[in-house]
Amino acid sequence: MASIREKYLQWRNKALPASKHNIIDVHRRMSDEISKLDSRLDTLCNILADIRRSQIAKAERDAWIEFSALPSSHEESKPELVSHSNWMPHLSAKFNRPGIRILEIGSRNVTGGATRIPFSAAHYIGFDCYDGENVDVVGDAHKLSSYFRDEEKFDLILSSAVFEHFHMPWVVAHEIQKLLKVGGYVFVETHFSFSFHEKPWNFFQFSNMGLRALFNTALGFDLIDSGMSNPMNGVFSQEADEYLRGKPVGELYCHSEILCRKSRDVSEFDWSQVGIDVVGDNTRYPSPTGITA
Repeated sequence: MASIREKYLQWRNKALPASKHNIIDVHRRMSDEISKLDSRLDTLCNILADIRRSQIAKAERDAWIEFSALPSSHEESKPELVSHSNWMPHLSAKFNRPGIRILEIGSRNVTGGATRIPFSAAHYIGFDCYDGENVDVVGDAHKLSSYFRDEEKFDLILSSAVFEHFHMPWVVAHEIQKLLKVGGYVFVETHFSFSFHEKPWNFFQFSNMGLRALFNTALGFDLIDSGMSNPMNGVFSQEADEYLRGKPVGELYCHSEILCRKSRDVSEFDWSQVGIDVVGDNTRYPSPTGITA
């Protein structure tokens, strides 16, 4: 009958090879297996992480899609003729013909498309503060009329995504009036809600009413079309003041547009003499509840 010591030795020899060589070999094989398991575990963890990131991204994307689709109080309508997607085809169809003089303010090609092409049949002049592609005259729009002779009047003056960069846009509006023929048109598109860009020269953002205040009847302009394009849903970020975080922001629009016709020449114009009914286009600031004007 085997002693307890013999039984122990038998068990030990089965569980752990007796020779040093065998012990090293077992250790190596165990290390290899552990490395394989670690590699498989890493692969599995990476797969699970990718799945999780994909799920999170999809959830966030779905949340933003759902958020962007929320019904919100977008009461302003886009222009009938010169909305963001329609203004170029409309103006090109109306003014691209021989004998028509067109001036674009802010004409330099910075977004990949030259405005000159849709007006190739007309006499087009590009004006910008810097020289570059699609620029014929370099200068300051606040002194626009000084770059042209008195007889050089235009049938159309247009500007897209530029008015927010003028430090005195009311002065530019007056300069445009000086250069337009009676019966000529001015078109302006700018931003109402947009990223702070071309820093620090991003001075203003305009509603359609703000543009009408610039191109008003006292300055000799009749309104043809105006509105707001591309509604947006907004939300206060986590960096906002605590009481605002996560709250939605309604009535946001990316673009505002206006198309006006010059009905008469105006001499000795003075902004300080323009009345509230003219600037406000015969509207009033909403009165407090229960109080009538």
